Amino acid sequence: MLELAVKTLLAYLLGSLMGALLVGRARGVDIRELGSGNAGGTNALRTQGKAFALAVVLIDVAKGWFAAAVLPGLALPGVPLDPALSREWLVVACATAAVLGHVYPVWYEFRGGKGAATLLGVLGGVQPALLLPVIGVWLGVVVLTGYVGLATMLATAAFPVAQLLRDFGAVPLIAFGTVMTAFVAYTHRANIARMRAGTENRARRLWLFGRRSASP
Repeated sequence: MLELAVKTLLAYLLGSLMGALLVGRARGVDIRELGSGNAGGTNALRTQGKAFALAVVLIDVAKGWFAAAVLPGLALPGVPLDPALSREWLVVACATAAVLGHVYPVWYEFRGGKGAATLLGVLGGVQPALLLPVIGVWLGVVVLTGYVGLATMLATAAFPVAQLLRDFGAVPLIAFGTVMTAFVAYTHRANIARMRAGTENRARRLWLFGRRSASP
């Protein structure tokens, strides 16, 4: 249990290192006071530009990948590897903790982002073979609807479905994907409300029908 507790805690603390707030501190801005108030890549792009947003996404993806792909297998001083601990469930615990850290960062008053970029990194760490369908769903939904939030939710839901089709017996990953689907829907609850009200912003540069409507 010591290994599980220590590595899960470290994954959470790593997830709490917010790319938007780290880059924002270097620029003298608090992304949570701008635009939608979300400390994520989309708000960073809208308020600070491409270079800022790219740095944010790279940090958030990298920490998610490290928490899921590297941290579970690390030999830590004073923390022996537990032979009774399922490696698959340890990976899932670290992956979940990293996403929770991003959304509720202890370093930043528990005000974080929605977890999308960190979750993408986590998925790359736990099952990189399924990144293609996940990204494909995201792109398809954005192109057809223009809604980034909707694309993120459906792309997250695509992960457990794809995992079921790939390996029905991979219970830890299927459980992780199902929990993350519900959690991402929760973090995007404001987006859902705005979509229902017809006030949600669309990514018009990616939205197929938005480009058509803008044509003369």
